[in-house]
Amino acid sequence: MKNFANNIAEKGTSVSNWPSLPPRYDRALRLAVSYIQKRFKPTAIIASGTIIRGKPHANSDLDLYVIHRKPFMQRVQKRFNGVPAEIFVNTPATVIKHLMSQREMRRPITAHMISTGFVLLDNEPLLPKLTAKAKQILKNGPAKPAKLDIVHERYFAGSLYEDALDTAQHDPATAALILFQAVKQMLLMAVLLAGRYEPRDKDLLQAIKEIDPKLAAWARSFYTAASLKTKLGLAERIADRTIKCRGFIEWESKPVKVKVLDESK
Repeated sequence: MKNFANNIAEKGTSVSNWPSLPPRYDRALRLAVSYIQKRFKPTAIIASGTIIRGKPHANSDLDLYVIHRKPFMQRVQKRFNGVPAEIFVNTPATVIKHLMSQREMRRPITAHMISTGFVLLDNEPLLPKLTAKAKQILKNGPAKPAKLDIVHERYFAGSLYEDALDTAQHDPATAALILFQAVKQMLLMAVLLAGRYEPRDKDLLQAIKEIDPKLAAWARSFYTAASLKTKLGLAERIADRTIKCRGFIEWESKPVKVKVLDESK
């Protein structure tokens, strides 16, 4: 088996694989890669995000995942040719750590970037294994939530909803603020129960539409409703469909052994 040093010598460190981008973004990406190569001596560079997918918005940025062999990880945010870039620098070991921990948190950001991004530089012997691991995590989905986790999520969303109801009459602004948080948690409950990873906020309503179109319609109406009264009515429907409670719920935790204070001392 070739050792790591020989692998580098054979492959080289120049980037010849570039995505087809508009001039502004192409220039930004090339500047970013040059910066990364000079600063981090990477073994792999992967570009992802809406710019790379050819669907940029006015505020889109470049997402660049960097793998190197120095003993540190780092995140850098920097502009290139006026385009913001988020640079994630990791070792193969920290990539694995992120893959596993983010699966537990139900937010597989690293898995998405590595498995769906555009590989600009592939000089990392472990990249195929890391990519395969990332794809497997996405394919398998998140771990099944424990019953107690579901109870906690119901309790949290229900408590927020109850707080909004309590303040609606005397403080409508605060009620609206809390209600927005409550409905978001209700929608996340729908995602949890559907056995899906938690999406980014900007993808949440689309994810709900795929899970439950009627719920998605209510959610969109809720977020665009002009009056608090209308929002409260829609939130009630959403609560009944997702967390199936409107506030307090009965539950109990398992007893946990603790030390008892010895008062004789």
